[in-house]
Amino acid sequence: QEVVELVTDYLEQELPAHEAALFEQHINFCDGCEWYLDQMRTTVAAVGRIEERDVPPETREKLLAAFRDWKRG
Repeated sequence: QEVVELVTDYLEQELPAHEAALFEQHINFCDGCEWYLDQMRTTVAAVGRIEERDVPPETREKLLAAFRDWKRG
C-alpha cells in the first residue's frame, strides 16, 4: 500500500523535493521498483485519466459494490 501511494505521489509530482530525490536514488538501484514505476507510467500513458462523469452509471455501481466491504488493513 505504501509503495503504491509513494509511486502515485511521485508520478503526480506531489512528493516534497527531498523525498522525490530519495525515491529517484532508490529507483536507480532497485530493479523491482524501477519495473513497477515503468508499469505505472505505461498504464497512465495507455489509459490516461478518467473523470467521474466518464464512467457509465452501471460501471460506477459495479465498482462501488465490489469495494463496499473493502477495508484498509
